[in-house]
Amino acid sequence: MKKEILIGIVVGLFATLAGYYLYVELFIDTNFKEAFRFIHQEKMYGKILSLAAVPNLLVFFVFIKKKQDQRARGVLIATLFIALLILVSQFL
Repeated sequence: MKKEILIGIVVGLFATLAGYYLYVELFIDTNFKEAFRFIHQEKMYGKILSLAAVPNLLVFFVFIKKKQDQRARGVLIATLFIALLILVSQFL
């Protein structure tokens, strides 16, 4: 049971990283390193992270559809962790 939740957390974090990578590659016209510098200069962490967390919604519903509720719970935990990071980044 705990293993399934951990798998969900890892998948949720990976989906967020994949969403971040796709956003940077598709919408910022520089290489990855320059894009990260641009995001740092413009203090866009919260905005980018919130958009990058959108794939978690897809993963969450796939797990629900397959009746893998513990993994879906792990994705939800990962999404809440990302939301906490967004909240912290808004105040720093």
